[in-house]
Amino acid sequence: MVKTIYWENNVVMMLDQSRLPLEVVYVECRNYQTVAEGIKKLWIRGAPAIGIAAAMGIALGAQEIQAQNFDEFVEGLQPVFETIHATRPTAVNIHWAIERIKRFLADHKDERVDTLKRMLIEEGTRILEEDIAVNRKIGEYGAQFIRDGDTILTHCNAGSLATGGFGTATAAMYVAHEQGKRIQVFADETRPVNQGARLTSWELMQAGIPVTLITDNSAGAIMKRGLIDLAIVGTDRTTRNGDVANKIGTYTVAVMCREHGIPFYVAAPLSSIDFTLDSGDKIIIEERHPDEVRTIWGHQIAPHGVNVLNLAFDVTPSRYVTAFFTEKGAFRPRDLRRLGQEGVDIDAIRYVGAC
Repeated sequence: MVKTIYWENNVVMMLDQSRLPLEVVYVECRNYQTVAEGIKKLWIRGAPAIGIAAAMGIALGAQEIQAQNFDEFVEGLQPVFETIHATRPTAVNIHWAIERIKRFLADHKDERVDTLKRMLIEEGTRILEEDIAVNRKIGEYGAQFIRDGDTILTHCNAGSLATGGFGTATAAMYVAHEQGKRIQVFADETRPVNQGARLTSWELMQAGIPVTLITDNSAGAIMKRGLIDLAIVGTDRTTRNGDVANKIGTYTVAVMCREHGIPFYVAAPLSSIDFTLDSGDKIIIEERHPDEVRTIWGHQIAPHGVNVLNLAFDVTPSRYVTAFFTEKGAFRPRDLRRLGQEGVDIDAIRYVGAC
């Protein structure tokens, strides 16, 4: 699989996904400002991937700080934290990565500053490696819900390009394919940035999984024809009651699945679950530049100056979610909040209604 992001010789190498599938180009990020720009401009996207980018961006910023002691070092990191945090408000993984780095620093406050700089690089790489392992586990649990011969609908891109590797929603597909199950996937285009058309279809073709690209507004009609057996999507932030913030259009897919009696699954690494929020009503929804809708690849497709509302995400209420695939197992929405509690018997709440 193509690497989404990695650290090499004090440079963060970031795949510029805005140029896929026509070009495979890596951007050399030599400072945290470039990493922040990459997150904001969607060179890198997908909740797990931008969490990794946030951690590596902080590590880059740390290398520039001239400090004599721990307190000066942490004070110097504050602008780095703030810049990274402000890039994309909806995805929880940026906040998760920053908080993890802060806890890591607090646990190692007795180390020398130069040692801390090196350790932050190691921590960023560790987060990347952990993400790949987490995604593999999500795939193993999710594949249990895929039968031989199933056709799967997915929305946006929750593949290896949205993560450190292997993907979240696509992880179940990859594992099922490895198991010899004959599956095929319908990927909708996911306007206005076309992540499904540009990224998901490309990834699945690379993996040898049959994929059919459809327009966003044809999903309901295809379900009505009986062509879809299940839907699997990713998540940028899930609240503890099971409400799901994901790419705009996810809510529509979920409603259509309910109407047609089709299971709707969400692949959610625990890092994407925000246990501090009790419902999706409290999630800040990012609005992006109008030109993403007015133009395609720089070509004007709408009247100049037309008003545009470009919501990047929507929130799907938990009642539409059949189950969540996590690295700890599959769970019903009503049991999700218990994953954030200490001492919970995971086996007692794991959803085992697989095929």
